Amino acid sequence: MSAVSGEQMLVRRVKQETEAPPQYSPPEPQPPHPQPLHPRTMPMMQPPELELEPKEEVKFCVSPGDGTIVGNTSPEQQHCSSTTAAAASGARDDEAPKRWCLVCGDTASGFHYGVASCEACKAFFKRTIQQGNIEYTCPASNECEINKRRRKACQACRFRKCLRTGMLREGVRLDRVRGGRQKYRRAPDAPAVAQPRPQLDDIKVLEALNSYEPDLFTCSAPPPGVLEPTAKTLALLADLYDRELVGVIGWAKQIPGFTELQLNDQMRLLQSTWAEMLSLMLAYRSMSGATGSPLRLRFATDLALDEQQAREIGAQDLFTQVAGVARRLERAAALREECYLLKALALANSEARIDEHAALRRFRDSILAALNDAVAALR
Repeated sequence: MSAVSGEQMLVRRVKQETEAPPQYSPPEPQPPHPQPLHPRTMPMMQPPELELEPKEEVKFCVSPGDGTIVGNTSPEQQHCSSTTAAAASGARDDEAPKRWCLVCGDTASGFHYGVASCEACKAFFKRTIQQGNIEYTCPASNECEINKRRRKACQACRFRKCLRTGMLREGVRLDRVRGGRQKYRRAPDAPAVAQPRPQLDDIKVLEALNSYEPDLFTCSAPPPGVLEPTAKTLALLADLYDRELVGVIGWAKQIPGFTELQLNDQMRLLQSTWAEMLSLMLAYRSMSGATGSPLRLRFATDLALDEQQAREIGAQDLFTQVAGVARRLERAAALREECYLLKALALANSEARIDEHAALRRFRDSILAALNDAVAALR
């Protein structure tokens, strides 16, 4: 009995050793079909298979428009700005409105020194101011066309156009540290509001300019002993310019805001702009009014020079430049009040180094506002 039972246990033990033991591997996730069990293995209790979808990570971003919270954003879009929000919404850069450089017409990269401009004109203006006291010279007649293709052709006209479009010298750091002074801000776009048309009598700056504009001089007697015609003409011109310069000093003191500048700044402005102001008024007086008619520079009530006479006394360059300004004023149909304000603006837009920039800016802004009102009233 014991022998039989021991033999049976031995046989059973051998069978267990020869049979492959059951494998207990972790179940594969989401099997498409259950695997058949080995015929000799005991069925095991398997945990129920649950089809679990991966949980989506939820992130939030504050919408720049109305402040609502937007979910399911990528990590790069957290704390998103208007730029990243536009990118997240699928907006393309070429759909955004483009601005153009007011100097050369290229695509503007932003507002630099108060004006929409490209990187090239921004860098040119910054270099010019930081190097200091650079006097560019135009090889032509100071009327070079500045565009994207020809902006490097004439530095003088390019720098002049930078100033004319409104670039601010005081926005450039002279210590060559990155980043502007940021003391000016571009005014936000606001809806246009209808304003009443201004009246000329209400423009205080123009009233002062009309009252104190010097009258046209009459030539004095030529110096005794000067008989040669060219020398006599030059002597008369020198005397006229001397008297006009004295008149300009008294005229400038009557402009509202000029005497608020420091005395040294007043002298610097006059010293750097007197020739430009006198040439502008000479061009205004020389407007012929008739298209194609020969132009004569009217220096005084009894002295006017045509191109041939200017060439004889060696003033050909002066005649060419002033005549060009006079023709442009004729094409623009410039009026007396506008030329008076342009003359005052030439004084305020000096390139001289002054001490009080804030006072000069207020002085210049008042003239610009008066010119804007005058144009609106006259035209």
